[in-house]
Amino acid sequence: MIGTTEYRIWAQMIGRCHNENSPVYGDYGGRGIRVCERWFLFSNFYADMGERPSLKHTLDRIDNNSGYDPLNVRWATMSEQSANKRNNVNLTFNGRTMPLTWWAREIGIARRTLRNRLVLLGWSVEKALITPGRKAK
Repeated sequence: MIGTTEYRIWAQMIGRCHNENSPVYGDYGGRGIRVCERWFLFSNFYADMGERPSLKHTLDRIDNNSGYDPLNVRWATMSEQSANKRNNVNLTFNGRTMPLTWWAREIGIARRTLRNRLVLLGWSVEKALITPGRKAK
């Protein structure tokens, strides 16, 4: 399957975690992210992950502080991945956890407004999310 998208994705995963010359090694292997031994063989990786569901899907680690293994990796869209970044601020309200940006979009206020309510004004998550925004002039 050399030349397939899945093979290229697998090779890039190995490279960023185990090749110190990779430009992104510091964000992966350099901080301890490794590929499980089973996945050093492409055939095992492919048996576990299967074909990429669509052109919009890429490899995503569910827990960004853990490595690449069958229990921690999924095919995800860019939207799903953007919700799973290390630098996201996740908020939990009424049993739902989402990134701050998604909450702002859902309640109809600017991301910056929501962030300011929490960081600068010190509001609780509940108050920040249920207080309506100002009407536009």
